[in-house]
Amino acid sequence: MEVKINLENIQTLTDFKRNAKDYVEKIKLTKSPLVLTVNGKAEVVVQEAQAFQEVMDKLERLEEELKTLKLEILRREIAIGIEQLDRGEYTEYDEESLSTFFEDIKARGRKRLEDSNTP
Repeated sequence: MEVKINLENIQTLTDFKRNAKDYVEKIKLTKSPLVLTVNGKAEVVVQEAQAFQEVMDKLERLEEELKTLKLEILRREIAIGIEQLDRGEYTEYDEESLSTFFEDIKARGRKRLEDSNTP
């Protein structure tokens, strides 16, 4: 469900207070949210309860889907790492070589930053 707010659905809070019943009926009829402004700045969105619940349900489903996908990717990455270890595709580091390794990563990062900032 895609919700777009058109310019006709932006009203002042003062006008909403004066005509609340009419606005509520319009929101229920059009299923479209209403943006209320205070001093010209958007402050509040008024939306039909069922439409709001649908958005919240969809958000919850998407969050669960994202969590599942992240877990699946993590498991896949761990499996790849285990396979690489089994095949001997790894490098062992001691304190000195690990420091050198991290310094190399930092230097490459700095170089990339410099390259990306050069026109």
